[in-house]
Amino acid sequence: HVISGMFEEYRSGLLIDRAHLLGRYHWVDAGHKVVGVGSVGLLAFVLLLQGRDENDLLVLQIKQAVRSVLEPFTAASSLPTHGQRVVAGQRITQAATDAFLGSTEGPDRSYYVRQLRDMKWSPDPLEMSEEAYETYAGLCGAALARAHARSGDSVAIAAYLGSSDAFDRAIQEFAAAYTLQNNHDFSAYTRA
Repeated sequence: HVISGMFEEYRSGLLIDRAHLLGRYHWVDAGHKVVGVGSVGLLAFVLLLQGRDENDLLVLQIKQAVRSVLEPFTAASSLPTHGQRVVAGQRITQAATDAFLGSTEGPDRSYYVRQLRDMKWSPDPLEMSEEAYETYAGLCGAALARAHARSGDSVAIAAYLGSSDAFDRAIQEFAAAYTLQNNHDFSAYTRA
């Protein structure tokens, strides 16, 4: 079975503590998963694993990794597979990555593996007060800034930003112009 072979390769590449934890689970079933809009056309599978009893379940997703959309404009990744590149990128940019994040190879395709949690939640900005919306936007901005700071050369970033607020003002001006463009585009769409 191809998926079980991919799973065993993934398991053998995990850090020892994670491999030990995963060793407490056994394979129950696997299935094909239809993924969201951003991943249309990519292969994805889910694996159901069981631990000590029927209440101790773990669901992993094996998702196809393809070349970065930036690759035509930059150098190719130094990592040997697209799955490894995706995993490295997530580990670099995320404050806390999935303990089961890893990669594997299948026939003619590269994959990354992560714990599947379909409990994603996103607040509805239309239901927020202005104060709550500003707080939420600030948290999103802080998370994005942290990811960029972790993934880049912090000395070069600090030198580029300097000690003035010129960068902050430039980002604010861009955001305001982008908002106007979005409003214009939405009006044109609505009229059409």
